[in-house]
Parts: sequence; C-alpha cells; structure tokens
Amino acid sequence: MKKIYIILLFLPFFGFSQQSFEVFFDFNAAVPNQASLTKLNQWIKANKSAEITKVLGYCDSVDDSQYNIDLAVRRINSVLDLLKKDTIKISDKVELKPFGKDFKLSKNQEENRKVKLFFILKEEKKINPTNEEEEISFSSLSELVAKEKSELAQKFEKAKKGDLIRINNINFHFNSEKMMDQSEPLLLELLQILYDNPKLRIAIHGHICCNPNGMDTKLSYRRALVIFKYLTKFEIEVNRLSYKGFGSNDPIYKVPERNEAERKANRRVEILIVDK
Repeated sequence: MKKIYIILLFLPFFGFSQQSFEVFFDFNAAVPNQASLTKLNQWIKANKSAEITKVLGYCDSVDDSQYNIDLAVRRINSVLDLLKKDTIKISDKVELKPFGKDFKLSKNQEENRKVKLFFILKEEKKINPTNEEEEISFSSLSELVAKEKSELAQKFEKAKKGDLIRINNINFHFNSEKMMDQSEPLLLELLQILYDNPKLRIAIHGHICCNPNGMDTKLSYRRALVIFKYLTKFEIEVNRLSYKGFGSNDPIYKVPERNEAERKANRRVEILIVDK
C-alpha cells in the first residue's frame, strides 16, 4: 500500500523531480533569520521557474504544542509572503502543514526552527493561445484566494457578536465534501485568527447551490464538518466551534440560479460570530 501511495503522490507532477529547501528562524521568531534570508534570496534568483508544492512549518521543543503550532503557522505565512513578493509560483494544490511537537526532533534545537519548502522546477513555457483561457482561470482563482486571505483578519476584527462573515473561496469538488487544495490558505488564515483571538467563538455555516429541495442539507453539513475537523486538528478547542449545514435554504440568489456566477455565490461558507 505504501508504494502505491508514493506513486500516486508524484503523479500530478509527471516527470518533474520534487526537491526541497529549508529556511531557518531564530528562537521564537516568525521571520527567517538574516543568514537564511540571504540564502533564500539566492535560491529565489537561481530558481525563478520553481513551483512550490508543499510547505511544512516547525518549531523547537520549548513551549507547549499549541503555542508551537501557532508559531509554525506564522512562519509558514511569513515565507509564503516572501515567495509571493518575488513572484515564485505557489501551486494551486499546495499542501500547508504546521507542526507543534509531533515530529522527529533534532537534538540541535536550531535545526528544528525551520520551514521546509518542497518544489518542482519547470521549463519556461511559451504562451499557447489554445490554453490561454485555462491559464487565466487558474491564475484568477489563486489571486481571489490570496486577496480574500489578506482581508479576512480585518473582517473579523471589525465584526461584532452576531455578525456573519462570508468566505467566498473555500471551494469543494463537485458534489463532494473534499475541499480543493488551493482553498487551504484561507483555512490557515482562519486558524491564525482563532489563535490570535482566544475568546473568539464561531459557528461554521455551510451553503450549497442548485438544489431546490430545502430538506436536503447533508452535503452542506458534511462540508461544514470538514472545516470544523480541520480547525480542531490544530488544537482549536471544540467548545469554541459549532457547525451547521443549511443546504440551499438561505441562497443569495434564487434557486435555480441563472448562471455560474450566481451558483458560485450560493456555494459558500459563512462564519457566525458567537462571541469575542
């Protein structure tokens, strides 16, 4: 089974070889240390065609696991911001994973304070008019997620108890509760917001499009549950979270929708501020 898993893991990248690069941090710091920044800048200049496929964040064994996960999340975000600033491509299916203490620690604590990047190198491609529209759509999706991620914390900061915050770009595969990988940065940002605001309590509301049967809430329930499980996996307390599926009972646009824009608007996740 393990061999099959490894083969499947690398299938999306076809013939490209996956490589890794490590960025190190000083004690309790969320930005790379100066030596690592210099090496990262050198790596960026030498690998302009790199595409980031996975980012893992680590901490040393000092402090508790919850604090370390929080710090690992901030380290991941810090490195991602540096890469995006230098226009290094982040895969739409990038995997982001922060670790607390649940990994094999080095005896040298300095080696544990790091972010590990996995990447593939692709040859520069000439624009092909036949697939230009597809490339633009992928780029637009990444831009939408990045833009919404940058604005999310401010929305929560301004929100009052009882307010609903709409998250538009947490996307799921068709008729499935499997979340699209490119949406994970938004969940990572939501996780960071919950870490930064320990009194914040939320309810996760799942909504779907297209289905005129208001009694059918199963899919929206499962999607809300996926988000709940993601947050609790990284040690957000269960008593700070709840979740509910609304099906198509509370659409923004009347069902059946007239076009894909209306369907996309109805397929959404909303966060109710229960307390803060």
